[in-house]
Amino acid sequence: MTLAQIDPGFFSVIGRGIGAILLYAVIGVLLMLIGFWGVDISTPGKLNRLVRDGKPNAVIITSAGMVSMAFIVVVAIYTSSGLLVEGLLASLIFGLVGIIAQVGGVRLLEWITGIDIGGVLAADRISPQAYVVGAAHLALGLVVAVAIL
Repeated sequence: MTLAQIDPGFFSVIGRGIGAILLYAVIGVLLMLIGFWGVDISTPGKLNRLVRDGKPNAVIITSAGMVSMAFIVVVAIYTSSGLLVEGLLASLIFGLVGIIAQVGGVRLLEWITGIDIGGVLAADRISPQAYVVGAAHLALGLVVAVAIL
């Protein structure tokens, strides 16, 4: 097969596809950053500093939070349809609403269970409560992601 045998519209389709991938990637990264920011501002202390300092519970909870945000973002992008601009806008809206629901749900769980999240995050040793909060992040991320479907 030579270049002359390739359909004339092929490169235009490839170009649009690459553009769409890049735009959705930008939306995905933006939503992930917003999700991290949402977790950070809703918890005591500076989460990014606690992670940089190697506080194990902060790392566990942040990791679970980022994976759960990814569930939400992936499903929001997957379910977007229609024209590119509509799909990007739907992904952004569903992603933002999903992140708000997920972060709010985890904070509510911490409050109901009486977990001192500030103390857990700052601790130098792994705390069982970190696993509960991490699991809550993952579980709520899945619930919200499926709700987007």
